[in-house]
Amino acid sequence: MATVINPPTAAAPPPPSNPTSMEQKKVDYLDLPCPIPYEEIHREAFMSLKPELFEGMRFDFTKGLNQKFSLSHSVMMGPTEIPSQSSETIKIPTAHYEFGANFIDPKLMLFGRVITDGRLNARLKCDLSENLTLKGNAQLTNEPHMSHGMFNFDYKGSDYRTQFQVGNGALFGASYIQSVTPHLSLGGEVFWAGQHRKSGIGYAARYNTDKMVATGQVASTGMVALGYVHKVSEKVSLASDFMYNYMSRDATASFGYDYILRQCRLRGKIDSNGVVAALLEERFNMGLNFLLSAEIDHRKKDYKFGFGLTVGE
Repeated sequence: MATVINPPTAAAPPPPSNPTSMEQKKVDYLDLPCPIPYEEIHREAFMSLKPELFEGMRFDFTKGLNQKFSLSHSVMMGPTEIPSQSSETIKIPTAHYEFGANFIDPKLMLFGRVITDGRLNARLKCDLSENLTLKGNAQLTNEPHMSHGMFNFDYKGSDYRTQFQVGNGALFGASYIQSVTPHLSLGGEVFWAGQHRKSGIGYAARYNTDKMVATGQVASTGMVALGYVHKVSEKVSLASDFMYNYMSRDATASFGYDYILRQCRLRGKIDSNGVVAALLEERFNMGLNFLLSAEIDHRKKDYKFGFGLTVGE
């Protein structure tokens, strides 16, 4: 009996590739992310290019009385700049003490500061609903016509944000920003200052990904601002900006960095005017931070150095 040998089975062809896997994921324009507020479109660039520099000695102490209420004490000793007709800056040694009270709740935050020179600063943030937030800030002084106050009503939609502002001096403003793609948002603002008889309108754009943030803003007041932030890693960011005023023809470009180390954070910048600045925040222990601030302007022969200590629970 003859043995029948079956022919070798051919290899099964690979399954057809999914045609949609090679295409870019389709964007659902009805489910776009909510953008950041219009007033914060340059937020990442400001972290590097506009650190909170100071001159002289600074000491801050915060004591928590309970989970929601805390008191703060601040002492500042250093020179104060006064206007001068000459190119050199005139500085007068000053010192002041600041007492503050803070109330922090998930839906209500209150901050108050009283300074020995007679100024009173207050800030308020209250969530009226899940999407509507009220913000307020005020400063009262002994000098005539120098006190001011403002209230902001912020509404957060699914893919947009809008804000309405009202302040003393017949100041009114409104802004709106809308996500048009998962990475791009566009917005605009208008304002009216009745006391000074001035009005303005502005436009802004923001494009952000996991690695970069690019922003642009232009206003009828003459201001043009461009910013770019590149996230090298989770701890290192590089930033640059360009500021131009087409009314006065003034232009300034800056380059900065933000470097977060294990126990400290270093931020600094250099601009086209030759001003070099840096701020170092060193954490010695939980609730104990040491600050070093420096700003050097060789052109104006203005040098500012400061050190501080922050203690808080």
